Amino acid sequence: MSAKTYEVRTYGCQMNVHDSERLSGLLEGAGYVRAPEGSDGDADVVVFNTCAVRENADNKLYGNLGRLAPMKTKRPGMQIAVGGCLAQKDRDTIVTRAPWVDVVFGTHNIGKLPVLLERARIQEEAQVEIAESLEAFPSTLPTRRESAYAAWVSISVGCNNTCTFCIVPALRGKEKDRRPGDILAEIEALVAEGVSEITLLGQNVNAYGSDIGDREAFSKLLRACGAIEGLERVRFTSPHPRDFTDDVIAAMAETPNVMPQLHMPLQSGSDTILKAMRRSYRQERYLGIIDKVRAAIPHAAISTDIIVGFPGETEEDFEQTMRVVRRARFAQAFTFQYSKRPGTPAAEMEGQIPKEVVQERYMRLSALQGEISWEENKAQVGRTLEVMVAEGEGRKDGATHRLSGRAPDNHLVHFTKPDEEVRPGDVVTVEITYAAPHHLLAEGPTRKVRRTRAGDAWDRRNTTEAAKPAGVLLGLPTVGVPAPLPAVTGGCSVE
Repeated sequence: MSAKTYEVRTYGCQMNVHDSERLSGLLEGAGYVRAPEGSDGDADVVVFNTCAVRENADNKLYGNLGRLAPMKTKRPGMQIAVGGCLAQKDRDTIVTRAPWVDVVFGTHNIGKLPVLLERARIQEEAQVEIAESLEAFPSTLPTRRESAYAAWVSISVGCNNTCTFCIVPALRGKEKDRRPGDILAEIEALVAEGVSEITLLGQNVNAYGSDIGDREAFSKLLRACGAIEGLERVRFTSPHPRDFTDDVIAAMAETPNVMPQLHMPLQSGSDTILKAMRRSYRQERYLGIIDKVRAAIPHAAISTDIIVGFPGETEEDFEQTMRVVRRARFAQAFTFQYSKRPGTPAAEMEGQIPKEVVQERYMRLSALQGEISWEENKAQVGRTLEVMVAEGEGRKDGATHRLSGRAPDNHLVHFTKPDEEVRPGDVVTVEITYAAPHHLLAEGPTRKVRRTRAGDAWDRRNTTEAAKPAGVLLGLPTVGVPAPLPAVTGGCSVE
């Protein structure tokens, strides 16, 4: 009898991607195997890991569930599970609107998925189990990493902020920090497996330490990462300007393997709107952080999140956002039209902006940021960069005889494929010859290829597990388990 197959569909932020790796690990630990790529619901178990941030999240989920209903009718024994933030929020509503769903679980009890699936199968009725607080820190669960050379490492879950546009704290709970020793032990275990790049992950990552009573815990953690032999690149997402202190900037500048990249959510450039959002900083404070980072790390690439059309936003408020964008010169900005979410204070505020006004402002902001991104990228032409070769970053690599990877500041670089073998995780030295708005090109010969332990790990994965689904399955180590690094932009700060 062949093993049952599974498919996990992920929506939303990096935390959801992180959780999906855990869900995959749990299912494989229970004997399931991943369904082939492109199966599109043709699996024994289909899991939706949902997001509740955007207004169309509900429609997207129920539309996908509706498309699976006839498939389930034709496939006896097929099960459908819904988890994540939308499941935490809607609970019993899901099985009312989609009674063919077998399991609903929340953000705090993802470890229960295999048990809930088995219980639903035996009892032949939907299982809805939503925990109100975290049952087990995600990193104590098994994982199935997609990358052999890069990984997420979760340092905290939850958020203590009360932003009026954000529903996430109500769904993820208050911040809970991991012990530094557990985090560093997990990173060391990852490096031993061949990982050379890690991204520290938290809903408000630089608030790390508030739960354990150490205001400088995050900067200490960055510095400790610098002492781990074999760890070449350290990134983190997403921070909050309120907690971005000078000791963090110093740690970034003085720790060689902490990359010159910063994602710093702005949300609005207007002090009036920032106050209405309950964002505990103002324009001057935000720009001061940017200036300090650039003084300490001249080549830092800074990206941001911006919401357009928050309730009460006037043309002058919007112009203040445009002013900050011109002044900060972000390498990239993830811009969003305000989305009303039931259950948030902003949803009940007066002064909701007409859709056509929001759209017009959004287009103006996008056009400005597009110009700036292109200008900033053009400044990279002529620079020599070390690029870590990536897997799946360049959709046209085969047709253009190129490979793709990430520079230290996280710029996407497409480069001419060298004559010698280059594997994901290896590092090449190239000269940038052309800049597009969203990527860089190195069209000349590769100056140097450095084979790495991360490339060796990629080789091992693809040779010793050729008969298995792609990915790296790790069980329960004594301290923690590795995590993935798919390409996801933004975070729970992106509303």
